[in-house]
Amino acid sequence: MKILLVSATENEMGSLETAWFRKNQVDRLITGVGMVATTYSLTRELQQKSYDLAVNIGLAGSFDRNIPIGEVVRVTEDIFSELGAEDGEEFLTLKEMGLDSTDILINLDEGQNNLFNSFRKVRGITVNTVHGNTNSIRKVHDRLHPQVETMEGAAFFYVCGKEGIPSVQLRAISNYVEKRNKDAWDIPLALGKLNSIVADLLEKI
Repeated sequence: MKILLVSATENEMGSLETAWFRKNQVDRLITGVGMVATTYSLTRELQQKSYDLAVNIGLAGSFDRNIPIGEVVRVTEDIFSELGAEDGEEFLTLKEMGLDSTDILINLDEGQNNLFNSFRKVRGITVNTVHGNTNSIRKVHDRLHPQVETMEGAAFFYVCGKEGIPSVQLRAISNYVEKRNKDAWDIPLALGKLNSIVADLLEKI
């Protein structure tokens, strides 16, 4: 199976050796942070090469306090939360505006899906601006009920869908979504869990 492993940064990709990737038919792609960089880099890669599966890995903030810091979750639904229009105090989605929706629900075939059954399935949003304001956090939670947020996930899913590539998004929780408080983050724990789990997972594929 030819696999493309995608992350926004080198730190999220981890320290697996290049020889290991060659042995397991895995290519790696560092896109840069955010949905624009992800869309450009991933589209260019998928138009040049063919893959059986693309796996997006990285960190995420969690709205759900029942998910412990460090847990690696699988995002199975992702939404461009800022894509729409304001109408006074109301937010209109593309669908409510009479346009095609970009909300994404991921389905894999049974064989591929079984590889990822052990992960908690979560609903995500993809943002340009990470939430750190109490009022905006409440509004987006009331409107979309997300469990996690990232800056790339929905863009990754969207490009893979358009190119016909099965895709999976795995995210390690590094912090809770709240007023910015870096003292409460645990990025080393999240990266360590992510890198270990991804290495074990790719050995099984």
